Amino acid sequence: MEKLKKKLEEANVGKVLLNEPLKNHTTMKIGGPADLFVEPKNVESVINAIKIIHEEGIPITPIGRGSNLLVLDEGIRGVVLKLGEGLNHLEVTGTEVHVGGGYSLVSLATTISKKGLSGFEFAGGIPGSVGGAVYMNAGAHGSDISKILAKALIVFQDGSCEWLSNEEMNYSYRTSVLQKIRPGIVVEAVFQLKEGDKATIVHEMQKNKDYRRETQPYNYPCAGSIFRNPLPNYAGQLVEKAGLKGYQIGGAKVSELHGNFIVNTGSATASDVLALIKHIQNVIMEKFGVEMKTEVEIIGKN
Repeated sequence: MEKLKKKLEEANVGKVLLNEPLKNHTTMKIGGPADLFVEPKNVESVINAIKIIHEEGIPITPIGRGSNLLVLDEGIRGVVLKLGEGLNHLEVTGTEVHVGGGYSLVSLATTISKKGLSGFEFAGGIPGSVGGAVYMNAGAHGSDISKILAKALIVFQDGSCEWLSNEEMNYSYRTSVLQKIRPGIVVEAVFQLKEGDKATIVHEMQKNKDYRRETQPYNYPCAGSIFRNPLPNYAGQLVEKAGLKGYQIGGAKVSELHGNFIVNTGSATASDVLALIKHIQNVIMEKFGVEMKTEVEIIGKN
């Protein structure tokens, strides 16, 4: 890794660190070290870094702001590539929004609402980055990214890049083409919004943000929703019906505020969280015959 680190530093791609603890880069504050951690300074640096890493035959794991992510205790082998401050550019032209993959989704929803543009109200309070949201089709309150995305610039595993249209993203519930069929990193996105009444839009966005603050445990480190909703059921309601709110293994605890959240009480390991996830899945299957699939992305070496 020293050799690769030197190559990346010589290419001036941005921040390059050996054995960086990933608990410093996840909202759950859990995760072992990355062999090599790279935070590119712009889109061009992302492309250059991926080409260099690809030539060395070393695997790349992309992350954004670390929400919706559980990194295992032994960390991640290879390179972790973080889309951070170097990809937080924003340009608004009429009703079109061009934004970097590292931009905060909450900040974007707030900024856009103040410009009187409608379409992003649902994202008020959703943590994470634009890139992660586009990658997984993030959504809430009856809407999601697929309703507003025009196109996204994707960097693929060999360093090649391509704009994919909304249709080419092949969206479905919390899923896109990037997760299995064409693995890639979202470095930029273009959203097509609509003009509306600024006061109404700001009010709706703030209402969604307040709802999340009141019903979800963001006073503790957490990763967001742990399970996908097994429609027509809702994950949080099933957990509550099963009497699992407040159930704890090690430092990991089912939130007493919302059943679909697991919080880090201060000393949780990824192993604690995995054990708690498994326990919930077993209990829900036994009581209700419903399979609980994780929404949180679990990455790294166990």
